Amino acid sequence: MKLVRFGEAGKERPGIIDKDGHVRDLSSHAKDISAEVLSDEGLRRIAEIDPAGLPRMPDGVRLGPPVPTPSKFVAIGLNYSDHAAEVGAPIPSEPIIFLKAATSLSGPNDPVEKPRGSTKLDWEVELGLVIGKRAKYIDEDAAFSHIAGYCLANDVSERNFQTERQGQWTKGKSHDSFGPIGPWLVTRDEIPNPQNLPMWLDVNGERQQTGTTATMIFKIPKIVSYVSHFMTLLPGDVIVTGTPPGVGSGKKPQRFLNVGDVVTLGVEGLGTQRQQIVAA
Repeated sequence: MKLVRFGEAGKERPGIIDKDGHVRDLSSHAKDISAEVLSDEGLRRIAEIDPAGLPRMPDGVRLGPPVPTPSKFVAIGLNYSDHAAEVGAPIPSEPIIFLKAATSLSGPNDPVEKPRGSTKLDWEVELGLVIGKRAKYIDEDAAFSHIAGYCLANDVSERNFQTERQGQWTKGKSHDSFGPIGPWLVTRDEIPNPQNLPMWLDVNGERQQTGTTATMIFKIPKIVSYVSHFMTLLPGDVIVTGTPPGVGSGKKPQRFLNVGDVVTLGVEGLGTQRQQIVAA
């Protein structure tokens, strides 16, 4: 299943994608893509609904983030061996955890703001995980049962804020619009091997990132288990899991985003995104 949230920002309604790729309105069955929907029982209940019997939304309707504001928006840094190599960083001995502000969450095709004072605005295509069941001190072999599904993410980053302003990763990752996710949440049953998904990102039509989730240093079970030992994960929480090589800060010479640039990206099976850079 592909679950979406559609409509005006802040007023999104729940939806599902039908077999022809159209958005169908789930409002008569759920108030939102909530904890109840993301549970195993909730997903089973939604899967029994025939999308053809639901109201069809107009083509081109705005898609918001496929989950409402999460209690936590967690990110894993330097989690691809080839990306660590391109930026000259050592392979981490444990997952690097940082948080993105929940207010950075945005729709997959919403504009991305270039913050005031920004000089090094960068891109990162990533695989996102959406938690479906409360996770605290879980073992790796239980990790997948706590995941409701997967989504495409762009971990937008301001490198000057991140690395040159007292090394605060969170403040370089948390500006409004720095967390586009979606277009949809794909339930875990539809992605049998999330550790072998091709991924890509273009800037102004020029390929910048080409990679695969196969080169993750820490795999999905390790990530979910590890994070759950430091904070309790709740249904609807989002974890973005790192990026392959090709980020602007890793290029020689470095390349960063400016107002007017267009970023497009995708992960196999999880759809695509398009964002234009605008001034904050």
